[in-house]
Amino acid sequence: MLAVDSGVLASLFIDSPASPGARSLFEADPEWHSDAYSLVEFTNILAAQVKNGRLVAPAAPPLVAAAEHVLSRGLHQVETATALTLAIRHQVSTYDARFLAVAIMLQKKLVTEDAALRQKAPALTQSIDEALARSLARP
Repeated sequence: MLAVDSGVLASLFIDSPASPGARSLFEADPEWHSDAYSLVEFTNILAAQVKNGRLVAPAAPPLVAAAEHVLSRGLHQVETATALTLAIRHQVSTYDARFLAVAIMLQKKLVTEDAALRQKAPALTQSIDEALARSLARP
């Protein structure tokens, strides 16, 4: 079971430098969890990809469906007050705080490629490579 942010989710479906690691991580542990807002952020990423000509519009809806499928049993609704408290404590956006809250609820580290977030909340976060190393080290 993994807590992931929208960037990691996007890396699973949209080619980026983080994609090989995200795909390996999904193969090693396909039970991904996130805040429900991750799908909103994911659709914004897709819209930006279409706008910038990196993705054709007809390809976007199937990617949303695939992301919804990946998170179908792992979407969580974080209370706004909880997100605000965590955002203030860690000096991050409330969007990022929602992902941290899910990790706390699951007693797992959040998988994120956001280096600034990892620096501000190191006890609650890990990179894809760190998560993959832990996942592969399990018996």
